[in-house]
Parts: sequence; structure tokens; C-alpha cells
Amino acid sequence: MKNCEYQQIDPRALSVSPSSAQNHTEKKAQRPRRKWEVFPGKNRFFCDGRIILARQSGVLPLTLGLIVVTCGLFFAFDCPFLVEHLTVFIPVIGGVLFVFVVISLLRTSFTDPGILPRATPDEAADIEKQIDTSGSSTYRPPPRTKEILINQQVVKLKYCFTCKMFRPPRTSHCSLCDNCVERFDHHCPWVGNCVGKRNYRFFYSFIISLSFLTSFIFGCVITHITLRSQAGKSLLQAIQESPLVICFFSIWSILGLSGFHTYLVASNLTTNEDIKGSWSSKRGAEDSGNPYSYNSIMTNCCVTLCGPMPPSLIDRRGLLPPDEATPAASASDIELPLFAAKNDTHMPAPCVPSPQSVFPLSSSSRLPDSAPQVELPTCSTLDLCSES
Repeated sequence: MKNCEYQQIDPRALSVSPSSAQNHTEKKAQRPRRKWEVFPGKNRFFCDGRIILARQSGVLPLTLGLIVVTCGLFFAFDCPFLVEHLTVFIPVIGGVLFVFVVISLLRTSFTDPGILPRATPDEAADIEKQIDTSGSSTYRPPPRTKEILINQQVVKLKYCFTCKMFRPPRTSHCSLCDNCVERFDHHCPWVGNCVGKRNYRFFYSFIISLSFLTSFIFGCVITHITLRSQAGKSLLQAIQESPLVICFFSIWSILGLSGFHTYLVASNLTTNEDIKGSWSSKRGAEDSGNPYSYNSIMTNCCVTLCGPMPPSLIDRRGLLPPDEATPAASASDIELPLFAAKNDTHMPAPCVPSPQSVFPLSSSSRLPDSAPQVELPTCSTLDLCSES
């Protein structure tokens, strides 16, 4: 049998050295994580959480591009003629309206619409115990509601199974962003965000200023065509020199949208409530009036557009707690120290010791001669050494 060499391993060598564990911990805790990095909704964040957008925000560049191209054509084709024949204030007014439209659009798109944070595991477990009366953990009960009184009118609060909470009044869950939004109006793909309590005033200023801008451009285009026609040119030639006559087809939709939202602001309604007919008499309710209306157009407008800006509740730039920001390192993440291997030329190949050397048989415990002899494998019969 070949000689086998065994080396005893010091158990203390298996323990992780303090320096390696400290380096691993420092590597994990190099940069504190912020809450937007683990946000559960379907949103995208930019500039370290300062900008929030919906995941489907591909139409926003198109909206911005249409505004920029339309105003660029206006300043290139119509403004030089109108400045020469009318006044120099035309491009100034157009530039001011353009800047106001772009700022309102970007503020609508980049502002938190009023997302409500989801319930913590403890809060969710407590609410689930209250509404789950079946006693089964796999059974999902139907949506439950709570009833509250607002201005002597019953308002139902629905339970959101995604956010694990009862939605506050006028709150709805957006299926595209996967968030509960306070005073949810609608999800607007043109601005790439939901429109809710915190950004509705910017959305309304955007569509109103866009209506003024398109009306101003359309009026200037008509004036340009009229002056060209009076100068002796035909109407077709005048239209060819002012390509923005296409504003005639887009101005009506923008004016209609502005008028609709002006009606909503004056009534203190949302688009979601108006489409569903929540406070319509057609639903057959006796007291079907809007409980949120102040019965005054001026008061409704001031409350909707001029009230104080509520703070964001999701705190997307806040730092995560240490136990959540730096999870415990698993055994696979910890680097074990490498053992110095001996030179293969000086260390014999490992082998398996023979059973006789491990369990030697005494003379009194030998098998009788008549018993069948069983050949036990030894190092010479096993090919483990050769495989090593």
C-alpha cells in the first residue's frame, strides 16, 4: 500500500478573518440606498429620484417635439412677415407662451401625482386579519368596503389588494403605474404620468396655456394669409407660404379638452368621477350631489388650483434603514481564506486507507477458516489515487 500523508487542518483557519469580513461589509455599505431604488410601483426615476415618470412615457418626447416643431415653423415663416407689417411684439408674445407651455408640461410630467405608500407588512397583516373571515390563508376574499360620511353623504372606501389598504376618498389605483393615486384624475400618456392631487394644477395650466398658444398661432396664420391675399397673391400661394394652417385641425381638440377640464375645476370633479358618473343622478341615488363641491365656482377653482401644495408621501429620496439597505451577507458571499497547497511533486497522491489499517482485527476476532473470505478494497485496488 502506498504511503498516505494526512495534514490536520486547524479549525481556526476556517473562520473568516476580521479584515475580510470588514472589507465585505464596507463593500456592501459603500453607498446608502434610497427608497426610489426599491420602489414597488411601475415608475422610472431619474436624477437620483428627483424626477419620476411612468414606465410607458414614450409619448412625452412626441408631445414635446410637436410643440417645438410647431413654434419653430411659426417663428421661421410667419413671424418675419408679421414683424415687418404689424408689430415686433408678436414673436415676444409667442415666445412667452411657448416657454410657459414647456415649463407646465415638464412640471406635470416630473412631479409626483400624489402616490400613496403601500402598507407595511405589519399593517397589511392586521388589515388582512380584519377582512379575511374564512380562516384560510389561500382564500382571497372579495373586495371589501367601508362607509364614511362626507357632508352628510355616504362615501364608500374600497380595499386595494395591491397596496393592502383601504383607499382614501377620491383615490384610485392606476393599472399602468401600479400605484394608488390620491384624487386620481386620469393617466395621461401625452405627459407620461398620472394626473392627480399634486400635479393637476400644472396639467390644467399646461392645457390652458397650450390653448392660448395654438389660438395665437392660428390667429397669426390667418392674419398672414389675409395680408398676403390683399397684396395680390392668390389664396393658394398664401397658404403655401404659411404651412401652419394645419393648426386649424388641432386647435379644436385642444380647446375642447381645456373647456372640459374648466368644467371639472368649476364643479370640483375629476375625470374619473365624471366618466364613472359617481355623483350623477342617473345612478338612481336620492342624494347624488357631489359631496366635495363648495357650491361656488370661485371657491371650487381656488381649492383645486390655488390651494397649498401637499407634500409627497413616498419620500423617494429618503434613505433606507440600515437593516433594509444592507442585508445580511450569506455564506456564499463571504470569501474564505485560501489554503496554501503543497507542491505536487513533493506531496504523494491522496489515497483511501485500507479497512485493516483502520479497524485492525485481533487474533481472537479472526474469522474461522471455513468462513468465506471477502476481499476488501484497499488503496492498491481503488483507482482514486490515479483519478486524483
